[in-house]
Amino acid sequence: MDAIITAGGIPQPGDPLYAYSNGNSKALIDVAGKPMVQWILDALGDSKKVDNVIVIGLSAKSGLTCKKPLHYVSNQGRMLANIVTGVNKALELNKKNEYVLIVSSDIPSLKADMVDWLIKTAMETRDDIYYGVCPQAVMEARFPTSKRTYTKLKDMHICGADVNIIHVNQVTEHLDTWEALIGNRKSPLRSAAVIGWDTLFQLFTRQLTLQDMVKRASERIGVKGRAIIWDHAEPCMDVDKPHQLELMREDMEHQKKQAAKKSAAKTKAKKK
Repeated sequence: MDAIITAGGIPQPGDPLYAYSNGNSKALIDVAGKPMVQWILDALGDSKKVDNVIVIGLSAKSGLTCKKPLHYVSNQGRMLANIVTGVNKALELNKKNEYVLIVSSDIPSLKADMVDWLIKTAMETRDDIYYGVCPQAVMEARFPTSKRTYTKLKDMHICGADVNIIHVNQVTEHLDTWEALIGNRKSPLRSAAVIGWDTLFQLFTRQLTLQDMVKRASERIGVKGRAIIWDHAEPCMDVDKPHQLELMREDMEHQKKQAAKKSAAKTKAKKK
């Protein structure tokens, strides 16, 4: 499966991350000695199930690297247009592509085994879209100070993942609805309103379960959707605010130190 990284966002004055980006792409903000998006490229590069990686919104001048073939596409100005262009690039690389992985550039703690698990789990069925969610308990156990926004359902409280899978036919169908959903992706209530006011009311009164939401959304949009429940928080831990950036910097720095210790221990063991 080919992976599309959405990296076109540039924080503007007034954006919480503007002071950290220096007028450049959010994806290039430093996290533990690397551009934030480089951590995602490392994960995709080590994945056993990713073929090509397509980066939207950056160029080869950014100096990024990946173990998999790396392709760049210019920013189209809007999230949906970027995804459409990325899917078209994936079809150009391989016209037999059926599904693509859509990955945000601001989830630096993503790991290759998580990518492989998602692809393997999703491809057990033949749906149009696979949307990952993380239970609040899982997120707060891993990142207790993340302060994520949760959708409060009847059976669980969840936040959305930033790595998902879509069928390539989704870029030519339901574009108006996708545009509205993407525009409201940070607000569970506004997203529910796009699906229908009855859904909004039932969500607000916590009458809906996760499967109820999936069914309503699928029927409203006219797609066959499936929710993927993560038992890892990393694919759902994005960086939107300064405290989240500092949290990820600290976490990734800790991971680097742990990896260095393991590497040193292996080297010492070999010498013996």
